[in-house]
Amino acid sequence: MKNFLVAGAAASLLITADPVRAADWPVRPLPPAVVIPVFTWSSCYLGASVGYGWARKDITDPVELVQDLLNGAGGLGLPPTSPLTPLGLNPKGFVAGGQFGCDYQFAGSSWVVGFEGAAIGGNLKNDTVVGLPLDPDVPGNAAFVSARMDFIPSGTVRVGYAWDRVLLYAKGGGAGASDKYQVLGVFTPISNATPFNFQGLDLRMGWTVGAGVEWAFWEDWSVKVEYDYYGFGHHSVLMSDSNLGLSAPVDVRQSVQTVRVGVNFHMWSTKWGQW
Repeated sequence: MKNFLVAGAAASLLITADPVRAADWPVRPLPPAVVIPVFTWSSCYLGASVGYGWARKDITDPVELVQDLLNGAGGLGLPPTSPLTPLGLNPKGFVAGGQFGCDYQFAGSSWVVGFEGAAIGGNLKNDTVVGLPLDPDVPGNAAFVSARMDFIPSGTVRVGYAWDRVLLYAKGGGAGASDKYQVLGVFTPISNATPFNFQGLDLRMGWTVGAGVEWAFWEDWSVKVEYDYYGFGHHSVLMSDSNLGLSAPVDVRQSVQTVRVGVNFHMWSTKWGQW
């Protein structure tokens, strides 16, 4: 210890005695500062999702559709069906689809805004049997009524709040729906047995709102869980039987809900720099 102190004192005296020579001694540069990149959600993305959906369809009125049309066609002369018979169906099933969009996170802020286009397809379906009490002397007439939803496109704006790599968001916008309906059976009073098969295709517009949480788990990849509600209101669907040459509208009021898990790949990202 004493030797170390003596050596240090000698070096100090040497530098003091010859400052010019001491200035020529090499100086080690400081190591570069480590810059920790700040993650940002500013990017465009493309992804896919799978999940489950369920719908509510209030149809008015498949009984009136069959009985009044066949009543007129068969010349039975019976009064129009009254009262109306609303019928509720609850289609449900698995859904899958894709989405694309772009987000922008404000500099120095946790707020994120963006837009998204999505389309999901599936086979949400349900059916039931409804009685046709047209002629009390011929009991047992019934119709098989089915509904199926197979496609929902949407365009939405979403607003979120980020905690680094976790984004909590809400969304809203417009949506569309593609549905198919069928009313099938055999009506006895006309010619002893008249089969009928009314079919209709419904394309309609509506609105959607939803919410979800997304996690950027690795480089350009993120995973999300999302709930969406779709409202499509009332719409008149033309039901036609090409064999009988008969057609008439029915009113359908419907809504759809989905829960989906999705994966997104982010492109043109600014999470490590600028656009």
